Amino acid sequence: MVGSPSQDQGAFGDYIVYIDESGDHGLVFNDPQYPVFVLAFCIFAKSQYRLEVVPALQNLKFQYFGHDMVVLHERDIRKASGDFSFLVDRGVRNKFMDDMSRLIDNMSFTLIASVILKRKLCEKYVKPHNPYHLALGFGLERTFSFLKRVGQGGKVTHLVVESRGKREDEDLAAEFKRVCGGDNFRREKLPFSMRFADKRCNCSGLQLADLIARPIGRKMLNVAEENRAYEIIEKKFFRNGEALNGWGLKVFP
Repeated sequence: MVGSPSQDQGAFGDYIVYIDESGDHGLVFNDPQYPVFVLAFCIFAKSQYRLEVVPALQNLKFQYFGHDMVVLHERDIRKASGDFSFLVDRGVRNKFMDDMSRLIDNMSFTLIASVILKRKLCEKYVKPHNPYHLALGFGLERTFSFLKRVGQGGKVTHLVVESRGKREDEDLAAEFKRVCGGDNFRREKLPFSMRFADKRCNCSGLQLADLIARPIGRKMLNVAEENRAYEIIEKKFFRNGEALNGWGLKVFP
């Protein structure tokens, strides 16, 4: 755990945040089909997460798999691989995707996403920063803005992120400490504690963040492209009134 608070349970906030990525954060190679890095922050009220979100996801798994041990991965679903090989049947796939879309549409959560356009980043800066670190900083600042709005600014909020390896986790932990220590846009200390989760962890929040990240990236790369998943996700973004860009959605540069 990074930035572990004291064990005063009264200090813990009423929300929990699950974070997942889409795309490669490296700059040496740019996938011409997907030259973008997305970090999605899914913010849940703990009461709704426990009573509504987790049971809804479990029910979907019981319906399609007969158990709740399967881990939902966007890539596996998209490619109909592994546990999702049954999705090669177009009729079954359409029903599954309809049920998944309805489930996410009905869930109560707030979304913040950082999108790094890697080509533009490399064109604009001689020595561009790590896209993951950039996305993390933007997301942390906006997550804190949301929490202050709902009266949670003084509470410790846990952020759960998928582990990517010892070195990567150490680099991310150092960046997390730097931003939360006050090296951010508002020069504020952020009361966050980060928890790394194993890739095989059957965590509902992380699975939902994984499902959500890529449709955002696809939309930013091609605004005109029909994107049903994004249409559902778009309703969940944190906003300031009607304003979305710069609040729930940060696209850089």
